[in-house]
Amino acid sequence: MAHMQVILMERVDNLGNLGDVVAVKPGYARNFLLPQNKALRATPDNIAYFEARKKDIEKDNEARRKDSEKEAAKIKNLMVEIIRHASESGQLYGSVTARDIAETISGTGALKIGRSMIALNDALKTIGVFDVTVALHPEVHVAVKVNIARTADEAKVQAKTGKALIVGEDTTTAEVIAEAEAKMAEESSKAKEAMLEESALETEKRRAEEEAERQVEEAERTAKAAAKAEAKAAAKAAEEEASVEADEDTQEESKD
Repeated sequence: MAHMQVILMERVDNLGNLGDVVAVKPGYARNFLLPQNKALRATPDNIAYFEARKKDIEKDNEARRKDSEKEAAKIKNLMVEIIRHASESGQLYGSVTARDIAETISGTGALKIGRSMIALNDALKTIGVFDVTVALHPEVHVAVKVNIARTADEAKVQAKTGKALIVGEDTTTAEVIAEAEAKMAEESSKAKEAMLEESALETEKRRAEEEAERQVEEAERTAKAAAKAEAKAAAKAAEEEASVEADEDTQEESKD
C-alpha cells in the first residue's frame, strides 16, 4: 500500500517532531492525523505555507507547551478513585474507559481533561491501582494513578498498598481488608521502630560529638591557663632578677 507524505504540525510519538515530513499509511492520516490537525498533506502549497509560518507555529507551540507544564503541576501525583461492581476475583462487570478517567479527573476540579488526553490502549477491566498517562500537550505528559475498587473502604486500602484486593475462595472482602489493614499496621509499626532506632543512634552520635567538642574546649582552656601561668611565673622571675640586680648596683654605689 502506498504511503502518504505529511507535515507534522506538532510532535507525534513514534513518528516525529513538529515540522518533520514523514510517510504514513493513508488511513492513519485520514482518520487521525489530518482531522485532529496534527498534520497537513505534504503538498507544494502546504509546504510553502508551513515554511512561511514556521516561526509563528513554533512560537505558538512553545507557548502552549509552557502552559501545559504549569497545568501538569496541578495533577502531578494525583490519585483518583473509581468505584465499580466487580467479582470477588476482581474482574469488573464492565470496564473503565478513557472517558471515565477523564471525567473523574475533571470532577476533582484540579483540571479539565478531555478523553483524547488519556493515553489508554485498552479499557481497564479489573480492580487495582493503575498508572495512566495524561497528555496535556504533545511534549508534556503526566502520570496519574487510577484506583478502581468495589467500595470506598477497598479503595482506601488499595491506595495505601498499591495493590488490588483479591478475595479467595475461603475469604470474604471484609477479611481481606482486615488482613491488609493489619499488614499495613505492622509495616507502619516496624517503620516507626526503625525511625526511633535511627533517631536514638543520631542522638547518641550527636552526644558523642558534643562530648568530643567539650573535651577539646577543656583541653584548650587548660593549655591556655598553663601558658598564662607559665608566662606570669616567667614575668615574676624576671622582675625578681631585675630587683636583685638593682640592689646589687645600689650596694656598689654605696661602697664607692
